[in-house]
Amino acid sequence: MQKSTVFHEDVFYKHFRPFRHPLARHDIWGGHGLETFGDDLLLAFEHDENHVWTVVDGEEINEQWIIPGFHRVNRICFLLTEVAHFDAPIEFRIERGPHSLTPIGLTRRITTLKRILSENKAKD
Repeated sequence: MQKSTVFHEDVFYKHFRPFRHPLARHDIWGGHGLETFGDDLLLAFEHDENHVWTVVDGEEINEQWIIPGFHRVNRICFLLTEVAHFDAPIEFRIERGPHSLTPIGLTRRITTLKRILSENKAKD
């Protein structure tokens, strides 16, 4: 199993561009999330899996992560994105409180992310 590279959630939103599915039934995760049951779950399963993410609870209290693909354990909701993840070994830590990357920090981390995605896509 390949070790995942951890990024700040700012990188996820800037690069992958999550969106609200027009048929979503619930308003969760800032309007971007799909519930893990009912019609929302069916929408997630019908979407290209390279554009589906799962928000999960972490091991620590109040720790959450955005990870590529469908996951059942500790799931909170699903997210759909404009940009594919190609099942790359990446994760995004959700910061609690007002913690954001600086513009230069965000640019550097997106450069690293693009390299990982490119390498992973080339393996397929």
